Amino acid sequence: MSQEDKKFETIAVRAQTERSHNREHSVPIYATSSFTFEDADHASALFSDEVEGNIYSRYSNPNNDEFIDKLVQLEGAEAGIATSSGMSAMFLSIASFVKSGDHVVASRSLFGSTHQILTQLLPRWGVSHTYVDFDDLEGFDKAVQPNTKMIFIETPSNPAIDLIDIEALAKIANKHNVILNVDNCFATPYIQNPIALGAHIVTHSATKFIDGQGRVLAGAILGTKEHMNEVKFLSRHTGPALSPFHGWILSKSLETLAVRMDKHCDNALKVAKALEGFPQVQMVKYPFLKSHPQYDLAKKQMRLGGAIVSFEIKGGVEAGKKFWDSLNMISRSSNLGDTRTIATHPASTTHSKLSEEERLSVGITPGLIRISVGLEHLDDIIGDIKQALEA
Repeated sequence: MSQEDKKFETIAVRAQTERSHNREHSVPIYATSSFTFEDADHASALFSDEVEGNIYSRYSNPNNDEFIDKLVQLEGAEAGIATSSGMSAMFLSIASFVKSGDHVVASRSLFGSTHQILTQLLPRWGVSHTYVDFDDLEGFDKAVQPNTKMIFIETPSNPAIDLIDIEALAKIANKHNVILNVDNCFATPYIQNPIALGAHIVTHSATKFIDGQGRVLAGAILGTKEHMNEVKFLSRHTGPALSPFHGWILSKSLETLAVRMDKHCDNALKVAKALEGFPQVQMVKYPFLKSHPQYDLAKKQMRLGGAIVSFEIKGGVEAGKKFWDSLNMISRSSNLGDTRTIATHPASTTHSKLSEEERLSVGITPGLIRISVGLEHLDDIIGDIKQALEA
């Protein structure tokens, strides 16, 4: 069977670092800071990139290489790099391509820390940005300036679950010869493949569903070899390297990504449908609900609807807090992508640094609750939501 013929699940399970003389079935953890050279010529060839190989774990490590090799194949990319956190991946994926005087176009609905990178950090180095509403393709086209280097989006968005047409936006990016960078964290490569739709770079917070069990911090950036050479240069000299132990965990996590996401998505769709029937709930957002305003787009570019459900509780911020406080089983946390169901009140946690006006502009209303639906029994998940709503 050729590599091209292998299915997603097979690649995720079987892609592996070359076995050592010990003939191990599962790759060991390469807990080493550095690697030796055969001789001076070999060292010189490695440092000049004439041959591939490991030099120092800040640059590469067999565990991280295995993890990234799997993701590269699953996303349909040419190359990639693992980083120490999702936010280091987001920062590197933008900062590697801009300099003072450059400009970035971004979807207005972004994770709070990504918003801080664009509005607080990059301006320190003379990089400006323009925000565009998620559904305004013409606005994206008009926002591109002569000094624009990148369009950055996340779809589905966090936490409003809004979608952006990746294929249409890729055509706009190509028209202007700018990079389209897609945060694919919520969907994972199992549900959505931005590169196949025309994106040039895909970024992940691997902390979320790729790990899937709330154990590690990690990020990943994937794209063409040319683009990844730029990212690797900045990463090599600024040092946001992933721990080999975490690389080992994440590679093993990918082996179960497909089966986990199937169950996550099945539970999430049923939770979303149940929420629509509760009188205390004003609005529910989930890509594969027919009530979602972009349901047709979701069906076009996503294999499944994902594991994140957002809903608005009647009564605003106080009702939202009361619901959150009344949960018994569901975890109160700002994280997502765990085997355990997690509820978040974005206005007071993940997006609290935004002004009220900024939050409302991206669909974060005072009573909005984001639920990352886990792998517990469906009856127990819905039962806890029901009793908290009744409280």
